[in-house]
Amino acid sequence: MDAETDLHAGRCHCGAVRFDVALSDGFRSIRRCTCSYCRMRGAVVAMAEAGGIRIRQGAEVLTSYRFHTGTAEHFFCSRCGIYTHHQRRSDSTLYAVNVACLEGISPFDFPAVPVMDGVNHTNDTGQPTRRAGTLRYEPAD
Repeated sequence: MDAETDLHAGRCHCGAVRFDVALSDGFRSIRRCTCSYCRMRGAVVAMAEAGGIRIRQGAEVLTSYRFHTGTAEHFFCSRCGIYTHHQRRSDSTLYAVNVACLEGISPFDFPAVPVMDGVNHTNDTGQPTRRAGTLRYEPAD
């Protein structure tokens, strides 16, 4: 892991899986996606380069899921079911990390989250990734 990056500790809900992650661009890379899986999962993610995630505990309880082309690999705890991270399809040198798993971070810390068009994925269309919109959070008074 690169000491120049933004280092965070993370874990699943039950604590069986614990990891450290070096975010390659801090939280400037946060996003959501409209593909069928991400739409149902609903996580806000930030990016880490390959080698930027170190599983400290619970590698044996991580389960993975692949669909469609099988390129992206989504990891979650087999005990509590929480999605922790996935290897991205559009750039397999990057991992997307569930910000809700990071110590002291909540997806509600971000008032505006870019939403990328995963339905029309760049690997399927040959076109640049399109921003589908913005998800906004406004706290109640």
